[in-house]
Amino acid sequence: MSAPRHSELDVPLVLTSLLRGVVEQDSHPQVWRHLQGAAPQVRERVADLGLDLVLDDVEGYAFLRAQPDQQLAELRAGRPALPRLVRRHALTYPVSLLLALLRKRLAEFDASSGEARLVLTREQVVDLVAVFLAGSGQEARVVQQVDSALGKVVDLGFVRKLPGADAGYEVRRILKAFVDGQWLADFEERLRAYLHGPDGPPQDAQPADDETTGGEGR
Repeated sequence: MSAPRHSELDVPLVLTSLLRGVVEQDSHPQVWRHLQGAAPQVRERVADLGLDLVLDDVEGYAFLRAQPDQQLAELRAGRPALPRLVRRHALTYPVSLLLALLRKRLAEFDASSGEARLVLTREQVVDLVAVFLAGSGQEARVVQQVDSALGKVVDLGFVRKLPGADAGYEVRRILKAFVDGQWLADFEERLRAYLHGPDGPPQDAQPADDETTGGEGR
């Protein structure tokens, strides 16, 4: 399907879709077509709201991210601060751990597989994380922690629950935009402190904030 001509670009459609959450090429083909031609206008409009457009043509996703605080302060010099449109989420230790492990698993998958989608079963996710939580209680308690973390990661939009009782979970490629090398390094430092320290797992590990608009697993 050909891209819309410039005069036919539906910028309001793109803006409202991005304000609701992540736009993916596969899941939102019509919006994506308009976004390809309207990206400059979208960047200009959302900048006035203190937001940046993150667009990855290779991986096929786009989302809005809050501008850095210093950039926002310069934008609003001498004027009242803008209300924050992007939600901040405090990431607990199990959620941060799951995100880090899923990001590493995605990197391994990309390096060794020709497939486009990484899909894991619930049991594979539990096995991936449980070894790091084994000292925190009984097996049932560990599984409960993993299920809770997995549900949160689905809510944040980094993993999609596939239709069907045993269909599994797709790791969404937008995870690569948030869990980068610095994020992993910061978290691994906390993980080493947990594994070798006397105080047990941190109650609230925040190596990075999730700062996308929306957040529903669409």
